[in-house]
Amino acid sequence: MYIVTGGAGFIGSNIVQGLNARGISDILVVDDLTDGRKCLNLADANIRDYLDKDDFLRRIQAGEDFGTVEAVFHEGACSSTTEWDGRFVMAVNFEYSKALLGWCVARGVPFLYASSASVYGMGPTFREAREFERPLNMYAYSKFLFDCHLRPQLAAIPSQVAGLRYFNVYGPREQHKGSMASVAFHFNNQLNESGRLRLFDGCDGYGPGEQLRDFIHVDDVVAVNLWLLDNPQVRGIFNVGTGRAQTFNAVARAAINWHKGGGIDYIAFPDHLKGRYQSFTEADIGALRAAGYDKPFMPVEDGVPRYLDWLAQRA
Repeated sequence: MYIVTGGAGFIGSNIVQGLNARGISDILVVDDLTDGRKCLNLADANIRDYLDKDDFLRRIQAGEDFGTVEAVFHEGACSSTTEWDGRFVMAVNFEYSKALLGWCVARGVPFLYASSASVYGMGPTFREAREFERPLNMYAYSKFLFDCHLRPQLAAIPSQVAGLRYFNVYGPREQHKGSMASVAFHFNNQLNESGRLRLFDGCDGYGPGEQLRDFIHVDDVVAVNLWLLDNPQVRGIFNVGTGRAQTFNAVARAAINWHKGGGIDYIAFPDHLKGRYQSFTEADIGALRAAGYDKPFMPVEDGVPRYLDWLAQRA
């Protein structure tokens, strides 16, 4: 059996699809379906069982077994960067992850978990080292603290443990995220509705729409997760991005080209984001490459049309 927490969410449901593509359906999905719309992410998936995240945690804390578990993909979390209820975020992200890590280590089960590039704050260096980490919100802090909790233990843990610091992920099965969905998703909706895109004006020395992010297609994220599954000797904390920052304008152009038309309107940069906005992110993927991952990553010129093809097929 494979366990995927957050398995009805964005990255988790794509990992389920990746396992299905390998002919694997013996999967336990753990999630919170208070928002029942997330079930649509699993409607075309094959899984064995489902457990609510609180029921699963109780069973983990009680030391229950689930038969032979091949690996745990821990993608479940409160991912809202605007959630400031620290007790809630720490319970859901930090304490939950610690409990699941302990359960996996005690049984020798590979533990592959979602960290976040948000731990680096404003950057400008995005490398897996303490001196470059300065989280700016509760979500980022909870992810950062779990990485800090793991680091001194890692060398003594005999089974595989790997943390993946995802950068700006976009692609299928993110529609439930609302305002937290990727710009590619929002650009597609804007073009469908009005034929015009809205991008921020210049800030931090960048021109209109020229702010840079490391945009990575979710299929590449799944490929890294499955590569780790195939290489249990690899352990540690790794950035998962393309290693190449691209502009919001580049994403916009990719969407406009796919729609065969459209325009861009640049809107005033919001006052409340000034000094708190990541105008540049770019993953240093040296550690991932050194560990042996050698597959190429899709640029937005390839990834955005691939995503919009998927959305069009389901419209």
